Amino acid sequence: MIFKRIFCFYIITLIVTGFTVKVYAQNKSSNYYSNGMVVCAYPDAANVGLEVLKKGGNAVDAAVAVQFALAVTHPQAGNIGGGGFMVYRSSKGAVNSLDFREKAPETASENMYQDAKGNIIAGLSLATHRASGIPGSVDGMVTAHKKYGKLKWAQLVQPAVDLALRGFKITKQLASDLNRAAEEFRKRNPVENYLLKDGGWQDGDILVQEDLGKTLELIRDKGRAGFYEGKIAELVAAEMKIGNGLITKNDLGNYHSVWRKPITGTYKDFKIITMPPPSSGGIALLQLLHAVEKYPLFRWGFNRDSTVQLLVEAERRVYADRSKYLGDPDFYKVPVDSLLNPQYIESRMKNFDWAAATPSNSIQPGSFVGYESSQTTHYSIVDKYGNAVAITTTLNDSFGSKIFVAGAGFLLNNEMDDFSSKPGVPNMYGLIGGEANSIQPGKRMLSSMTPTIIEKDGKLFMIVGTPGGSTIITSVFQTILNVIEFNMDMQNAVAARRFHHQWLPDVVETEARALNDDTRSKLQHKGYKITGSGSIGRVDAILKTPQGYQGGADPRGDDTAMGW
Repeated sequence: MIFKRIFCFYIITLIVTGFTVKVYAQNKSSNYYSNGMVVCAYPDAANVGLEVLKKGGNAVDAAVAVQFALAVTHPQAGNIGGGGFMVYRSSKGAVNSLDFREKAPETASENMYQDAKGNIIAGLSLATHRASGIPGSVDGMVTAHKKYGKLKWAQLVQPAVDLALRGFKITKQLASDLNRAAEEFRKRNPVENYLLKDGGWQDGDILVQEDLGKTLELIRDKGRAGFYEGKIAELVAAEMKIGNGLITKNDLGNYHSVWRKPITGTYKDFKIITMPPPSSGGIALLQLLHAVEKYPLFRWGFNRDSTVQLLVEAERRVYADRSKYLGDPDFYKVPVDSLLNPQYIESRMKNFDWAAATPSNSIQPGSFVGYESSQTTHYSIVDKYGNAVAITTTLNDSFGSKIFVAGAGFLLNNEMDDFSSKPGVPNMYGLIGGEANSIQPGKRMLSSMTPTIIEKDGKLFMIVGTPGGSTIITSVFQTILNVIEFNMDMQNAVAARRFHHQWLPDVVETEARALNDDTRSKLQHKGYKITGSGSIGRVDAILKTPQGYQGGADPRGDDTAMGW
């Protein structure tokens, strides 16, 4: 294995195909590997996945091991108390997708976050036991392994058990995140608490999680039953009683992941394989790619005024559609074919004016014949056989609800906020939703997660995805364009600075130095409201090249690429 970590914390400027590309400080490797690769949010978890590949495991085996390792090493988003999505492509080109998104408990109701006057009760869908949907991550890993796994289950969970019980060395960023969340941990966990340290955490400290390790041992030994039945189910139910939450042992026992047909489409000579609803990401990504396909992005240049304007106007319209038409397909008939119809997408761009920004209040969800009204983490893996996996999982907010299951040592999600608590009222990410995403018992909440696999000439080309709430879709979209249109290698495509627009609020969010002064001035003159943002997304991706697999590990976090 070749693995380098070169630490240099400064902005560098690269000249790529004749125009300037601004990227984050490069602290990642850009080596090529022939036998497989893992790119994920934490170095210890990446190493766990790589060791599985070296022992003959396939991409799904490595994904299972990485998922549980991230539950230990990346508590901000790695989890056994949340859920997510998987897109899979076999070495022979067969594709599949697994929905292990959280579900609303059976006693959930459409107005459960509203007071008697119909007003949203602040914080109820985010910072309480009632914010949690039924977790799907453990069932998802069991289901994926049962269908595609090669190595024994216990062998894949054991590394996470070891990391929890023996401890691991934390990074500066994890120490900072833990210290920042400490006050809320104390406030929301009066019975039993975890992830706290007197005097605060520091870079290099060893984090041991005994109760989480014991929970993982039950999952190792009993599989699905180790989490959804017995001791852990009882602990979850007891925790819910403490905080007037809704999840019951019956809810846990009845939870099951669902295999779904992936959304597929094309962009020029590339085939896009991505996640269907209840993720909004796949449909939105294909809409965006088709909306910009005919324009000469390469000639205009990376993050230049015409490029940014076109992408923003496409994003504006796609997020408007998202607000009305997307939800759980088991409860709501999502008009997939209509949304992805090329004529429909082109019609949505007809009122786009190069001379001025289109105000979002003048853009509404589109219409078509036949419609019936009614902190996340990502990892990409490829094995020596050529099987590929893109998985995005989440707790929603960083550390989820910041509420632990006492005695079990893991965090509960606050995914219920991803439902439309009230049609037209934004969630924590500012996203607007409607009846399609209303709360119903047993329903999966809408997501922006966009795990994606791309083919070229019938062969694997790219694996990509990211965390980032509402910015997930645009981060994946821009990363793909960075490679296909702007000829960046995988690492620079991931590191390049990003911008985001989501219809409402009507602002263009930009990372620092994402736009040069000239571009910013031209866009503002046309009426675009531009505001600064922190980091947008944390993309982890793999590119297949003639030289081998090339990883892109986002320098915005502790993300790491390892291969062999």
